[in-house]
Amino acid sequence: MSAVVNGLFHIAVKTASLESSLAFYKGVLGMKEVARPNFGYPGAWLSCPGLGGSAIVHLYAGGPALGNTGAVPSGSAAIDHISLACGGFHAFRARFAAHDLPWREFLVPGTSLWQLFVYDPSGVQMELTFEGTLESGAPPDMSPGSAYVAGTTFFGLPNRA
Repeated sequence: MSAVVNGLFHIAVKTASLESSLAFYKGVLGMKEVARPNFGYPGAWLSCPGLGGSAIVHLYAGGPALGNTGAVPSGSAAIDHISLACGGFHAFRARFAAHDLPWREFLVPGTSLWQLFVYDPSGVQMELTFEGTLESGAPPDMSPGSAYVAGTTFFGLPNRA
């Protein structure tokens, strides 16, 4: 499969108060809370009622929201990553290697979703999400140094351990 971006998958927002954020997204914007895998830290997934239930805003709190500073950022710094719906998992890995870009891989718990994480030149983390049942080849490498770990950065590190 060739590497292709199909659209925006979601945006992830770090929050110091999951309850306040849920009140805003659900009560003010009218979004709907949908099922979220158990990642081992607090969070919520929200969808737009008219988009067939796709979770386009992900909120997360707790340890991973704190990052290296120990405090949850605010303003545009609270945007953790941009997730794109993609196809061609292994073709994207090859592109990252060809451009000497560090990346990390992940299997979303309890789903068939495969992910690649890479940074843009400004340090914005990009999450490329793939439907694993449509991909060929080996699944994401979840070994230490290759697997994505929420709340940690690999920006500026060498290409995969």
